Amino acid sequence: MSLLEVSGLTVEFGQRGGSRFRAVDNLSFTLRAGQALALVGESGSGKSTIARILARLTSPSAGEIALDGQPLGTGHRALRGYRSEVQMVFQDPFSSLNPLHSVRYHLRRPLQVHGVARGRASQEKGVAELLSRVHLGPAETIATRYPHELSGGQRQRIAIARALAPRPRVLLADEPVSMLDVSIRLEILNLIDELKRADDLAVLYITHDLATARHFASTIMVMYKGEIVESGPADDVILRPAHPYTRLLASAAPDPRNRLRRDGAARVPSVRVTPAGRQAAGSQSGCRFRARCALATDACARRPPDFHTAPDHLVRCWNHAEREADDVG
Repeated sequence: MSLLEVSGLTVEFGQRGGSRFRAVDNLSFTLRAGQALALVGESGSGKSTIARILARLTSPSAGEIALDGQPLGTGHRALRGYRSEVQMVFQDPFSSLNPLHSVRYHLRRPLQVHGVARGRASQEKGVAELLSRVHLGPAETIATRYPHELSGGQRQRIAIARALAPRPRVLLADEPVSMLDVSIRLEILNLIDELKRADDLAVLYITHDLATARHFASTIMVMYKGEIVESGPADDVILRPAHPYTRLLASAAPDPRNRLRRDGAARVPSVRVTPAGRQAAGSQSGCRFRARCALATDACARRPPDFHTAPDHLVRCWNHAEREADDVG
């Protein structure tokens, strides 16, 4: 069952000289209850922009977001109702918590604002339950501490607990482990997965790391310069990538089980690493990866459509279309 639906989402920003930069271009996807969808791409691809739009921290230039099939309403009451259902865990646990307030304040405040717990006793009970859910205790000790007294992993657990306070159905996790020690990243991902299963949450996991995306999500979307260039089941996208950009990301993933490292035929022969630069909103013809792609041909000057490599595996690449034609021939 679809919970959050995104259709034709487009985001443009103004630049000096009056030109427009398109950070997200005609993006559509669905988040379903109890499932995790990973959005993967390098820095600057537009991933965090999508998270901020879904959290209603900024507005899209075009497109529609629907919750339970209903387009988002306007006004303060509609915004508060939406944020009770859709919560976000930010990348940086060092800046997402106010250093002037205790853990108790960070957790009591959303319980109070969203009407989950009324009265001091009920709120104190709610704080203790939230701390228990993210495996922090004893609650009476942790609740009195301030962010600077906690480790990075503890802070991120507090941030997750705060996101759970309104009892949301959708969790947006924007690079939730990228600023944590490697030794505790898996613990945090396992915690989010545990909460997803317990609460039947729909999770959007945003990351630049294909290895953790495969571990955490059932479906992966690969984003490059504001558009999805490949999407499908996690194992298919990572073990059988069809787009040269996905192959580049997969070859860099620190996963010893990654067959791309052992199968030379699955690697990109070479990739030019010189970035193509930003593209103005009105001049985005052709494949956006072509300036970095060793497989680029004249056909890549035209924007490719989505091709099916399997019923649920899509790739936006002319090179794949040529391979299909060769196979048929």
